[in-house]
Amino acid sequence: MRAAIIGGTGYGAIELIRLIQNHPHLEVGTVVSNSQAGSDFSDSYPHLSNIVNQTLEKFDAKKISRENEIVFLATPSGVSSSLAPQLVDTGIKVIDLSGDFRLRSQNEYETWYKHPAPDEQYLSRAVYGLSEIYEEEIRGASLIANPGCYPTATSLGLLPILKSNLADLKSIIIDAKSGVSGAGRGLSLTAHYAEINENLKAYKLGAHQHIPEIEQVLKDETGRMVTISFTTHLIPMTRGIMITAYVNLLGKTSTNEVNELYKQFYENHPFVRVRPVGAYPSTKEVSGSNYCDIGLHVDPRTNRLTIISVIDNLVKGAAGQAIQNANIMNNWDVRTGLNSIPMYP
Repeated sequence: MRAAIIGGTGYGAIELIRLIQNHPHLEVGTVVSNSQAGSDFSDSYPHLSNIVNQTLEKFDAKKISRENEIVFLATPSGVSSSLAPQLVDTGIKVIDLSGDFRLRSQNEYETWYKHPAPDEQYLSRAVYGLSEIYEEEIRGASLIANPGCYPTATSLGLLPILKSNLADLKSIIIDAKSGVSGAGRGLSLTAHYAEINENLKAYKLGAHQHIPEIEQVLKDETGRMVTISFTTHLIPMTRGIMITAYVNLLGKTSTNEVNELYKQFYENHPFVRVRPVGAYPSTKEVSGSNYCDIGLHVDPRTNRLTIISVIDNLVKGAAGQAIQNANIMNNWDVRTGLNSIPMYP
């Protein structure tokens, strides 16, 4: 199956190409980059010389649909809202890695993303692609809104305890940290070496666009309004996200009981690994992989649960989950093309 990639020179796109190269049912098809059209892909990424011999093209929805069978949109937010509908109307399956179709409310999207919202008819068709939670909906979808990196790590970390009725839904505090690749390949002062090296900074306090996405998932799955405190930090490393979430418990529950709850919740989901009691994951242990690793601790003194959830932001937080969703859409084993061992050290 030929897979087109739109936004071909970004980090999400290059990770898609790396994963597709090892996928038995997918091959790289059309690669689109309007800004670099006509140039060789290896001009932007020399490490692909003699591996991916591809000329970058301009966007043409009909041509893409004729020459490919599935499309991955790895564009910045505000771009795919106009491109995805053109592709969907040709009948091709679309997986959008940007944030344009994640929020169901047009007003909410425009408030948080500061872009005009996609057309309502396409928002209503989009299926939120959190693979472990919405597998059945994904299977029959034609337009997938691939989740954000922070929402993936956060939602997978929180949902088992929130759905169990053991947690106080008004007490959720999330401390989130991400490597610099989450900011994309574009030049900015935020990702400047001298600004980020040997530095740790909080950003977008109370204003991060992933806040409503997380709250939407938690509300959908608990049936109750959930409001979170969510603080993001940029850390001086390339890949990785660590979420540390704190939730007050409603009754006396032990770490062993919570750990068993999580293991049962994810027992049929091979990409979520729940660590044994007393063991906590680090970002290096999932680097380059599609795993989400979770560690848990109940403090009997405060009766508060601490959840550590780690992913690679470019894989499980973007391209890997997109491939996982493509596997589900095509009734392939979810692990297809994603069985690589994490890179360590």
